[in-house]
Amino acid sequence: MAANRINRINEEMKREMGDILRELKDPRVPLMTSVVVAEVTQDLRYAKIYVSVLGDETVQQEALKGLKAAAGFVRREVSQRMNLRITPQIQFSLDHSIEHGAHINELLNRTRQRERNDG
Repeated sequence: MAANRINRINEEMKREMGDILRELKDPRVPLMTSVVVAEVTQDLRYAKIYVSVLGDETVQQEALKGLKAAAGFVRREVSQRMNLRITPQIQFSLDHSIEHGAHINELLNRTRQRERNDG
């Protein structure tokens, strides 16, 4: 039962984070920043938010700096939007799974192309 509650909170946190990040006015955080996963601890004290940022490494690092600077604002917004007894402290982390998936897709396409040329 508790795991189901945490899963619902994680999904709600992910949805609200997506909305909040679109409202940020920090120029370091590009519009192409998306929330991939939100993980809230069992005691609701901490929330680790994995974000994906479209761009090169410097753009991603600057976006992460901007998100960390806005963590207090984001926490206040979460507090106002979600009905939780405790508002978790927000920790942002870069997620490279989308880039990794695109790389694997590119490798598969190259392999298919070679098979077509050889066959």
